[in-house]
Amino acid sequence: MPGIPALSTGVLPRMMSGEEIEGPVFQIMGAKRINSGDSERVRLLVSDGTYFNSYAMMATQLNTKYADDQLKEWTIIRVDKYITSVVNKNDAGKRVLIILEMTVLMPGSQVKHKIGEPVNYQEAISKGEVSAAAPSHKTVENKPKPMYTNHNNNNLDSTINSGLTHPIASLSPYQNKWVIKVRVTCKSPLRTWSNAKGEGKLFSIDLMDESGEIRATAFREQCDKFYDMIEVDKLYYISKCQLKPANKQYSTLKNDYEMTFTSDTVVQPCEDDDDGGVPVVKYDLVPISQVANMEPKAAVDIVGVCKEVGELQAFTSRTTNKEFKKRDLTLVDTSEAAVTVTIWGDEAVNFDGHVQPVVLVKGGRINEFNGGKSVSVGNGSVLKINPDIPEGHKLRGWFDNGGGANITNSVSARTGAGGGYSTEWRTFYEARNLGTGDKADYFQTKAVVHLIKSNNAYYKACPQPDCNKKVIDEQNGHYRCERCNADFTNFKYRLLVNMSIGDWTSNRWVTCFSDMGEQLLGRSAQEIGEALENNPTEAEEIFTSINFHSYVFKLRSKVETYGDMSRSKLTVQSAAPVNYKEYNKYLIDSLKEMTGINKA
Repeated sequence: MPGIPALSTGVLPRMMSGEEIEGPVFQIMGAKRINSGDSERVRLLVSDGTYFNSYAMMATQLNTKYADDQLKEWTIIRVDKYITSVVNKNDAGKRVLIILEMTVLMPGSQVKHKIGEPVNYQEAISKGEVSAAAPSHKTVENKPKPMYTNHNNNNLDSTINSGLTHPIASLSPYQNKWVIKVRVTCKSPLRTWSNAKGEGKLFSIDLMDESGEIRATAFREQCDKFYDMIEVDKLYYISKCQLKPANKQYSTLKNDYEMTFTSDTVVQPCEDDDDGGVPVVKYDLVPISQVANMEPKAAVDIVGVCKEVGELQAFTSRTTNKEFKKRDLTLVDTSEAAVTVTIWGDEAVNFDGHVQPVVLVKGGRINEFNGGKSVSVGNGSVLKINPDIPEGHKLRGWFDNGGGANITNSVSARTGAGGGYSTEWRTFYEARNLGTGDKADYFQTKAVVHLIKSNNAYYKACPQPDCNKKVIDEQNGHYRCERCNADFTNFKYRLLVNMSIGDWTSNRWVTCFSDMGEQLLGRSAQEIGEALENNPTEAEEIFTSINFHSYVFKLRSKVETYGDMSRSKLTVQSAAPVNYKEYNKYLIDSLKEMTGINKA
């Protein structure tokens, strides 16, 4: 029948013997769903017109093609990516063809018949009707070296020493005699748990080879055995893990299964010079300036120079009473932007940022707070110091030669740097209806400071570093914090500044909290509080020092209801001196848009 794509005649024996064939075209003679626990695999009978192979399996990510009836009998497909694997190591001829990527060239409803009279390629080989090609160097099986001795475990595992490596995509709960050669892409911190069933510890690792990826988790004694041994980016042979359906609530990997280490699990470092085709870890690096445009909870890869390091912070969870430790880093890159990165646990305790290292974050989680975006390095994320990648070396040279010295665009509101032009520009008139929904709205405007109220511009707060709760003066030289449930002989001043600012359309009262107030007034909250109490003249000079000065304000707008009345409350998220080069560019672009200049 004219128009039917030509099959790749006679290639199956060569492929199954290890020769790499680019884009072979087959006809599907049958497809069968194989149930395995809560997941399923699809087995194909494929023909090249001369030979057929009944040991063809699809990677699970292709299951939708079967579900959508795209793989009916007589369908013509092109195999865009595949690997071969030994199913039974006791019979070296029993290989399975694992199809990783495919393209449907013509549906079976159009072909309507079998092409040729294909025979089983294995029977043809056994009868000498066709000779098997010698395996190419890329598909030769990897023979592991002697077992790595770990914690006095000297038992050599026969499977890992005599078996052939399998691709991740071929693993299933009903196949237990396998060895995989994989690269560790992520390793979680060691975590503990305690509940009614007992207590213990666990850690998880993400593994990758050419065929796909999978997560493995170790519990209790297996943590002691393997945690220190396994390192990110290293290659390992792994065997004898328990497979079960993946819990997608905790894993975003594209695999229907996940592995659990058992007492029989064997892990051996791979010391071969050849990586056996296992790909290196890839980073989808995003410029820091683009983090501002990403959605909360999205995963992101970034690399930057650690310009500032925050103090180690410790706090206790109110629900679990468990202590946590964290540290905030400020990273900058060549996009002339800064972002706050939060690291946790031992990474926070041991981090040394005084040398301003290059820091790489893979799989960081985007957080949003008051309109600003930050990145958290949590479970499933990877933190690397001075990574040996081209982007890291480029950043090092850029920073050492003066780059990052005048960063004004911070995508994280908590840094107080502000000045970024990622938030939408609005005049006060245009922003009059913002903040009426369930969530606050954010905008930025260029405005002039008209007046700052000195009355009630500060309060006395708890002296504890992690608490800003207003204290109660007990009139006996002691101050009580209800949150900390403690009395103190001292306190700290915190600012709560109200000021009137205006643009060319309107004036509005806005609120500045302590950090933002300190930045604008150029004094610490302690200095301002003492001046207000002891030297009103000095305090007045401080508050009038920025009158009639212009800033680019990033503002949070939210309508709040008090009794029967609703009013819009504006809070300053950041304020920065006007960068007239950037501001004039914005004005010119606005004029072009209004007048239609340069429009096609």
